Amino acid sequence: MLPNIATEALMNPQRFISLRANQIEASGIRKIFDLGATLQDPVNLSIGQPDFDVPEPVKNAAIAALREGFNRYTPSGGIPELKAAVLDRFEAAQGFRPEDAIITSGVSGALTLALLALVNVGDRVLVPDPYFVSYKHLTTLSGGVPVFYDTYPDFKVNAVALADQMTSQTKVLLTMSPANPTGACLDEDTKEALGFQARRHSIAVINDEIYDLFTYGKRGKSMAAYYPEGTLVVGGLSKTAAMTGWRVGWALGPKPWIEAMLKLQQFTFVCAPSFAQKAALVALDADLTAAVPSYQKKRDHVLAGLRKAGYEVNEPGGAFYLFVKVPPSYASGTVFCEEAVNRELLLVPGGVFSQRDTHFRISYAASDAKLNRALEILAGMQR
Repeated sequence: MLPNIATEALMNPQRFISLRANQIEASGIRKIFDLGATLQDPVNLSIGQPDFDVPEPVKNAAIAALREGFNRYTPSGGIPELKAAVLDRFEAAQGFRPEDAIITSGVSGALTLALLALVNVGDRVLVPDPYFVSYKHLTTLSGGVPVFYDTYPDFKVNAVALADQMTSQTKVLLTMSPANPTGACLDEDTKEALGFQARRHSIAVINDEIYDLFTYGKRGKSMAAYYPEGTLVVGGLSKTAAMTGWRVGWALGPKPWIEAMLKLQQFTFVCAPSFAQKAALVALDADLTAAVPSYQKKRDHVLAGLRKAGYEVNEPGGAFYLFVKVPPSYASGTVFCEEAVNRELLLVPGGVFSQRDTHFRISYAASDAKLNRALEILAGMQR
């Protein structure tokens, strides 16, 4: 009988977990989401997903695809007609056509593949602060080093200051417009300046345009319009068509980059869900703009209510979030949000999105009744 030499190791399974995995923190948003499941009827303004449902024609297209047996693998880069439709949509809006496209498992899939394809171990990746939660951790996962560029207090990008952080070790600049968690939008002068500086320093730009439809004003040009040879645009239908669980995203940009991402997709995600790709064709043809005025109205209502209650908050130009400064009587965003949970209001502390913990995020993608109840609770938390 062989000696049980592995007993000690098996009693300590933690030792098997990689350094890579240990460097990644659990999602703070998911923690709030899970906490909400323990409450009976919380006012949940923590999750960034639309409060409207997937359009019926899109549902019907998915059902038809399932019934017709479209359930097998697709080409790893996506079905050709969807790739063409995404490129056509971008060209119609922007006036130029990127070299190539790949259909991914959501924008998160696109970001994962892009960073793995472009970043070597030790490369620096410029990340806006505040940032979408995945940016920091996907950079770490790819072996890169996140270098944060500060956008406080108004969440506007200072292209001149950012240029000072660009070095020979900088490989990628991450941008997002409209942004999560702040709702801030890059203006055209900033986009042009960022394109100029990125070209000058030979830096790749990954521009996240998942909220492009939810822009409350002139939508303007894509970041890629100012630096087409060095910009990868990622987008999808999770927000515009409420298809969060369907996992359909894309990346558009230089052909060599897309080809590198395709190789990685073949051995990771394999392909985006087949039936959802068919449904995405219908979603791209649908007029999805009807929700935009109602969301702008929600933004204005919540913004006015917060300011009336004494909160300090910038007016966002897009998305469906408000990034609100915590009252000075609270030690941090985390402390504030813990108190909000005690009052059955679910928010996300700013430290989830930032190197600071001075704010909290509200998603106003909710019913008016829930938003009004949240404003009542928040007014009562001023002290």
